[in-house]
Amino acid sequence: MSIQSERILNTIKEKHISYGDLSKLTGIAKSALQRYATGETTKIPLDRIETISKVLNVSPAYILGWSDSPCDLPVEAIPYNPIIRQIPILGQIAAGLPIYAEQNIEGYTFTDLNGGSEYFALRIKGDSMTAAFIQDESIIIVRQQETVENGEIAVVMVNDENATVKRFKREGNIIMLSPQSYNPEHETQIYDLRTDSIRILGKVVKCIIDF
Repeated sequence: MSIQSERILNTIKEKHISYGDLSKLTGIAKSALQRYATGETTKIPLDRIETISKVLNVSPAYILGWSDSPCDLPVEAIPYNPIIRQIPILGQIAAGLPIYAEQNIEGYTFTDLNGGSEYFALRIKGDSMTAAFIQDESIIIVRQQETVENGEIAVVMVNDENATVKRFKREGNIIMLSPQSYNPEHETQIYDLRTDSIRILGKVVKCIIDF
């Protein structure tokens, strides 16, 4: 068992917190937390360690084995890394609200993606993109941008309604938003820019999946 797993397990026991409650507080699947604590998963993502540490009220440095003191850093602190950034997890993107409006934000995660771009995370609802390995309740990382190339997966606001995640294609004034699903109920959505409002919010660049 790695030191990270051992310290996560011991801290969970000391705090008398269940895996179910820890899952609700961190947004990480209960099964993944159990694998982290038992050492079944040997490489724990840094953003997960930071999230778990914050909820358990210990420093990430302690979980990582960099320090023997659980609270030698403020609870909100993370090990210094100039490229690690905190980004919001959006439960939905509602029409008429700024993308980072409080009503949209359900929590935070971390990313090492940079390059001068802005990123946000989005929790997926539904099974319309499962064939692209984007599962219900998984979290995607999105680079905020106003255009994407044909064939890329994008977060798109349609007719000022809630945003959708689909594979994007444009031919002239026609926009096609295609699901990538094993569920035959999902069909390609076709829109005409002469009558419909289509706004690209960003390109999907990463999906966080728990196995």
